[in-house]
Amino acid sequence: MTLPDLDDLIAEVDRTCDSAHRPGGQDQPDWLALLTVAAGISGQLQALADDLVEDYVEHCRMHGVSWADIGAALGVTRQAVQQRFHAPHKRYTPEMLTEGLRQAMTHMKRAAVQHRNNYLGTEHLLYGLTAEEDDVPENTAIHLLRAVGASPEKIHRAVESRLSWGASQAAERIAWTPFSRKAIAIAEERATQGGSSALIDCDHLLLGLAQIGRGLAATVLSEVGITLEVLEEAVVQGRSAVVSPQGS
Repeated sequence: MTLPDLDDLIAEVDRTCDSAHRPGGQDQPDWLALLTVAAGISGQLQALADDLVEDYVEHCRMHGVSWADIGAALGVTRQAVQQRFHAPHKRYTPEMLTEGLRQAMTHMKRAAVQHRNNYLGTEHLLYGLTAEEDDVPENTAIHLLRAVGASPEKIHRAVESRLSWGASQAAERIAWTPFSRKAIAIAEERATQGGSSALIDCDHLLLGLAQIGRGLAATVLSEVGITLEVLEEAVVQGRSAVVSPQGS
């Protein structure tokens, strides 16, 4: 993997900034606009770097590595690394989820266990959201995907073909990756927009995966032309078409 150097990043700023050059052939570019774009790109890179480190810290903890050893690897004290990474992760109980999402969660965790993964990544989430059973009503993520002309079955197969095999023997210690936790947090925010007691549904989690735009799920969705904007437009145009069927 070749990391971008400074020249690459400067070129990206110039390419991204629509107002980088003033009209009329003036010599001086809009330096403030360029700075704004540069700061945005810098923030995205920093967030990605933080997510990378957090993911490996989480896996170290899952495999019994001490906070002291993790701090030493990062060049900081045990106290510092605990303060940064030891924030408790919110747990989502079944009572917070619709029946459709609970069923999808079963598929997500089953896929992780079967592939001996000790984590629940965005790929597992999308796999579960697009799983169908004859005796289970379609979930709202599947309704939403079909509303935008996508094939849930095709997406499901694409994710399944990319699930990696691990060597975990501790299925009970499966943990959500940082991107997955962000996706479910976004899903909760979207659910509560309809009221504080609203349950998190499959379409909320699908929107969360599209919104973070990272991870294998985002890659698969983008390959079939599914973006956050496409999904949100479908929600606005026909929200009633993607709500859970009554009595599920």
